[in-house]
Amino acid sequence: MGAQLRVYKRRIKSVTATKKITKAMEMIAASRIVKAQRKVAASTPYASELTRAVTAVATGSTTQHPLTTEVDSPTRAAVLLVTSDRGLAGGYSSNAIKAGERLTERLTAEGKEVVTYVVGRKGVAYYSFRGRKVEESWTGFTDNPSYADAKNVAAPLIEAVTKDTAEGGVDELHIVFTEFVSMMTQTPIDRRLLPLSLEADEQAGATEKKGEILPLFDFEPSAEDVLDALLPRYVESRIYNALLQSAASEHAARRRAMKSATDNAEELIKSLTRLANAARQADITQEISEIVGGASALADATAGSD
Repeated sequence: MGAQLRVYKRRIKSVTATKKITKAMEMIAASRIVKAQRKVAASTPYASELTRAVTAVATGSTTQHPLTTEVDSPTRAAVLLVTSDRGLAGGYSSNAIKAGERLTERLTAEGKEVVTYVVGRKGVAYYSFRGRKVEESWTGFTDNPSYADAKNVAAPLIEAVTKDTAEGGVDELHIVFTEFVSMMTQTPIDRRLLPLSLEADEQAGATEKKGEILPLFDFEPSAEDVLDALLPRYVESRIYNALLQSAASEHAARRRAMKSATDNAEELIKSLTRLANAARQADITQEISEIVGGASALADATAGSD
């Protein structure tokens, strides 16, 4: 029984060390969530207002531009998938990958060739393991992205959108990321960035006159030049906001996973402690029984010699 007690003590010591690690990771993730939330809150108004500005320019002009022009029969679509660089975040990356696979299946069913771009080592490993082509990938910044990272990601995507499909370009640009809803809820979603969807009620840049839609704005030097200037900023801001949302979601998922691991470690320590106490009590009982048996035998031997 002494050997069994040593085994329990060794396991308790090991689980306690693991618990310290998971608790530390939980606290680190909790502290980073606050910073990530602030960045999301700071970037969202800019991205929203920039989208409104692009919409106003697009609806206030008749210029044909990749930012707003729908292709009659789109044949190629770019999909940017945002995952994490590290694990220990529950189902964060796997859920984003599943959302990306659903989008890919939907676009393929529509007859479009999907060109995949990936952010994060988990997504890169997923496609690499299955031998599937990734046009370009980026790693090393998913838990703390900067605007410079968003610009690096956006550059090849903007180039692909502005090129003709015969030259390797794409007709549409989609992004799959995890939206941060709350500390307990993070939802993988997909959105089409380009061409920009213009709703019928968003004719804010035009007015009607005798049945015709006339522009409310004068563009200098031209509407096309304005859209050319806004296109990179629009794509960069939307990607940056998506990276920040994903970073906040990653930290929240990791905090939740580490808290669950810490709670499980505590339960395991309690269970092992009970087993160790039972083994110790069994050892004590056995020792008492041996002492009593020895004393009884000694007494019987003494009485026999008399």
